[in-house]
Amino acid sequence: MSTFPILKKEDVSEANKVIFNNLEKGLGFVPNIYAAMAHSDNALKDYLQFSNAKTSLTAIEKEVVDLAISQVNGCRYCQSAHTAISKMKGLYDDQILELRHGKASWDKKLNALSKVSKEIAINRGKLSNTSLNAFYDAGYTKENLVDLVIAVGIITVTNTFHNLTDVEIDFPLAESI
Repeated sequence: MSTFPILKKEDVSEANKVIFNNLEKGLGFVPNIYAAMAHSDNALKDYLQFSNAKTSLTAIEKEVVDLAISQVNGCRYCQSAHTAISKMKGLYDDQILELRHGKASWDKKLNALSKVSKEIAINRGKLSNTSLNAFYDAGYTKENLVDLVIAVGIITVTNTFHNLTDVEIDFPLAESI
């Protein structure tokens, strides 16, 4: 169990109180990972701005990346959060488990994205020509590759933060694999 405190609204800066209010309005609660980031007067705002920036990847494609990377990085918080989010976006349990393994047998394009995401995480950005060509052959572009790298960076920040702080998971716990 984490000894890293989850902050309450009354314990954060005025700027973070505004963010907490917006999260409560939008999500119905402030996820613990965000409440822990609020120890910094700047990090939560910067993180949310970066993670909510416009991208060429669809919402489902972002979940594909988040699930594959969170599995490689062993982040139980993000595995759980993105399992719940993926279900809300229409993915099924068996599809989510496949994505966490870095594949998507039901969709050629998502399969290429999941495999490339996993390979990027495992090999710290090194990607085989075979994987890169499969990514492009599936219909992805150089713009998508750039946005994929950004998406990998965003989820890696969250994974690292949780793995360091071990804040309590406030989503239904994802199946261990």
